[in-house]
Amino acid sequence: MSSSMRTTKPHEIVERALELSTADGCVVIADEESTANLRWAGNALTTNGVTRGRTLTVIATVDGKEGTASGVVSRSAVTAADLEPLVRAAEAAARGAGPAEDAQPLVTGTPQSPDFTDAPAETTSAVFADFAPALGEAFARARAGGRELYGFANHELVSTYVGTSTGLRLRHDQPKGTLELNAKSPDRQRSAWAGRSTRDFKDVDPTALDAELAVRLGWAERRIELPAGRYETLLPPTAVADLLIYQMWSAAARDAVEGRTVFSKPGGGTRLGEKLSELPLTLRSDPNAPGLESAPFVIAHSSGDDASVFDNGLPVPATDWIRDGELARLTTTRHTAELTGLPLSPGFGNLILDGGGDKSLDEMVAGTERGLLLTCLWYIREVDPATLLLTGLTRDGVYLVENGQVVGEVNNFRFNESPVDLLSRASEAGRTEKTLPREWSDWFTRAAMPALRIPDFNMSSVSKGV
Repeated sequence: MSSSMRTTKPHEIVERALELSTADGCVVIADEESTANLRWAGNALTTNGVTRGRTLTVIATVDGKEGTASGVVSRSAVTAADLEPLVRAAEAAARGAGPAEDAQPLVTGTPQSPDFTDAPAETTSAVFADFAPALGEAFARARAGGRELYGFANHELVSTYVGTSTGLRLRHDQPKGTLELNAKSPDRQRSAWAGRSTRDFKDVDPTALDAELAVRLGWAERRIELPAGRYETLLPPTAVADLLIYQMWSAAARDAVEGRTVFSKPGGGTRLGEKLSELPLTLRSDPNAPGLESAPFVIAHSSGDDASVFDNGLPVPATDWIRDGELARLTTTRHTAELTGLPLSPGFGNLILDGGGDKSLDEMVAGTERGLLLTCLWYIREVDPATLLLTGLTRDGVYLVENGQVVGEVNNFRFNESPVDLLSRASEAGRTEKTLPREWSDWFTRAAMPALRIPDFNMSSVSKGV
């Protein structure tokens, strides 16, 4: 980033871009990002660093006889000299485009952010002030116990400034912290994983995680080979989060109305109002959820079936997607809400599943006669959008439970399951807790889930060498 732009506050860049605009409408989004990270291997820190950057997105709208067109251009490391060419490029893109299908009047009336003119929030290595010494203690414990710890801690803070030609001046600071810790036996034949999501690294304890991983490595000292098949399976919160995030990514109302998703009703319409689970499951999003806070207004850098650049600044309310086991809402923009006749339900910044249970995962293990305990899922891919059938692999520990005790580690599997079907077959939900979705943590970290008991989880084949 140039020195001139580094000393120019983001809100000033937004105001200048709006002043330069000659379009009929304009939205400017400035994302000021800073990151701090630690990495380690073999019980020793290997790297650490801090980075900063700025991305500017200009959305120009141009009214025409046939409708309103939009042009979107995003660039990083924008200098003062680059600002006007960026605005002109967005306007040229709008004038060269046909009418935008999702065109709506730009949002007005949202209360202005009182801190819009303040400098952006920044993270530094100080975020690890308490965590780093505790990590050192974990290294010492692991070394004494014959374990090797590998992993990373990453903290990101993004201050987003949204200004529009209709007068909106909004700002949101979004912290995102992730901790991933792998413990391995010295011969590298046994591996266990734990991850945590955090806003500030004050609520994560690497020594406690190391103790958890030590137990799992102990379980893995006995190896049991099992064939593919359907097994009673305990899905931990991280696995539940990965599956339900994918489900929500597939929950656009327009796609459902057009008959293209698992939420489409045979013969037409959607499955809204249908009972998806006999358990009292409520899947919800809430920008103000403690510890999972997310943007209370729409921030859209591009348009799609579940987002529209015209909706920037639109308030995002708390929403129940599934309520007491019943499908309650599908995601809509203002355009798709009008198109489908369904309520306006902007996309989600966090995801919380409440199942009414109060048992920990350990307590659920104690209540298992025979079944599998998973650690996490990875390489999840869609097989059939009509049923939302997903496939993927287990990773870093699948354990056999007999008579309430873990008796050993079994081989990894490939699974084939639909999260919607899993909700319908789940027989028990544990206590909801914050979790890190391992597969999707690059894109989505703010989740709280219970463990779920599935009586007949489909392990479709044995996975070798994972």
